[in-house]
This record gives sequence, structure tokens and C-alpha cells, in this order.
Amino acid sequence: MAKTLIVVGYGVGISAAVAEKFGSEGFSVALVARSKDRLDASVTALGQKGIKAAAVPADVGDVGAVKALVGEAREALGPIHAIHWNAYAGAPGNLLTMPPAEVAAGIGVATSSLVAAVQASLSDLEAQRGAVLVTNGGLGFFDPSIDAYAASIHAGPLALANSAKHKLVGVLHHQLKAKNVYVTDLVVTGSVKGTAWDDGSATLEASAVAAKFWDLFTARAEQTATI
Repeated sequence: MAKTLIVVGYGVGISAAVAEKFGSEGFSVALVARSKDRLDASVTALGQKGIKAAAVPADVGDVGAVKALVGEAREALGPIHAIHWNAYAGAPGNLLTMPPAEVAAGIGVATSSLVAAVQASLSDLEAQRGAVLVTNGGLGFFDPSIDAYAASIHAGPLALANSAKHKLVGVLHHQLKAKNVYVTDLVVTGSVKGTAWDDGSATLEASAVAAKFWDLFTARAEQTATI
């Protein structure tokens, strides 16, 4: 039976590498982002590598759109075997001056939207003994030095979202274990080459992050891991 991976928050870097890695292992991949043109180009590029893919344009800040995109992915490619949650929202901002609604929006994409995706795909994930694989970041760690760094670069909103997402992953990991659904987050503690976070000093290869996600998926043991 074909296996389908939904890549939510698709773009350059980690998500593109995950789509290619899982696709090379026999998965069909549904690519989710706002830009249909970019998704269509990626579907064509993956197809040239022998990977079946489908474009599912959506704004994942809208919980209703998240529920709908799961249905679209299922209709296009078949039952959902895994979700790769790579979506995040919000540019750097000063917590003392930015609109509070922007802080809430970032936390919403990290938590409420992720919950919506899990709920919408849960019957498939249970039937397939599937997985939820979440990209996270080191800014969410509970550490005074990291808090100071986040404050210095006005990354407080992202730090809050990462922390909330990490806690959600932990709770879902235990709640879904009984249903044979594996949930984990991979905390990326450095910049990935070729992404918006790369100021020329990035050391991580996206392919290495994707390979780590594959290892987590196949071993189905760790609640969280770092790279």
C-alpha cells in the first residue's frame, strides 16, 4: 500500500530535504505552503526524481484550512501515514512593542494548527501505525542564556512558540503511543545552510536533518532529539 507524507510548511531547507528523503523511501508527498506556484514547481522537480507529489496550497494559520488540507492530501495521494510539521509563523519582534495578536498567531501555528492536523488525520494515522514528525528549534529550551539570546535578537515570539510546541509534542507522544502513533520533535540547534537563517556561518546540511528524521521515524523510540 502506498504511504503518504504531508509536509506542512514546505520550502527550501529542511522540509524540501524531508520530502525528498521520504520520497526516495517510497512515500508519496503532499506539499503544503501558501504559494501554489512554488509548490507546483516542487511537484514537478520531485516527479523528475521519481517521487509522486501533490501541491496543497493552504494558510496553516487558519485551523479550518488545516482540516481541509488533510482531506485534499488524502484525496490526491491516499491515506495519511505521516505528518511532517515544519510550519512556523511570525517574524522577529519585540515583545514589549509588537501587537499581542502576532504573538498569539505564532503560538497558534505551533500548537492549535498542529492539533488540528493530528485530529483530521488521526483515523489514518491509527490505521497506518503512523507518525507525527515535528521540526523544532533550540530557542524553546528553558535556559537563561538562551532566553537572553532570544531577547537580544527579538526572537521572543519564536522562542515562546517553540516551547509550547515542544510541550505539545511531549503530551501527544504519550497520548498517542497507546494508539500506535509515534510523535516526536527534532530540535535544530543551529542554522541550516541555504535557508533564511543562514548568514553565511550555517553548519547544518538540510539532508542531515532529513536523515535524522528518517532515523527517528524508523526507530520510533525517542520523544525528542536534537541535531
